[in-house]
Amino acid sequence: MTPRSELTRSLLAVLGRISGLRPATPASTHVGSRVPWDLDAMAVGIDDELIEIRVVALALPLPPILREAEAALRAALAETRWKDTRLRLVVCDIDAAALTPVVHASDAGA
Repeated sequence: MTPRSELTRSLLAVLGRISGLRPATPASTHVGSRVPWDLDAMAVGIDDELIEIRVVALALPLPPILREAEAALRAALAETRWKDTRLRLVVCDIDAAALTPVVHASDAGA
């Protein structure tokens, strides 16, 4: 296993402990059952200047969830050669379930 693949696994494990986010991966489970690798790894891009993790929001509001994720991911990077690398979290989508409370609250006020 390469250092980047090990870091990818570590970052995905940290992300898995953050309530309200999941890795943004291809939606098709049909494809996922045919590929020999972890599709979640496709949500992580690592190079020497930038670590980018694409996520789907499962809950709102986003700012506190993203701050928690950033702090946890930064802690995971602390003892690696990427400790000073820029970290970018990209919210690619918002799960419909995250919007349900917002929709119900606006219906109640109408």
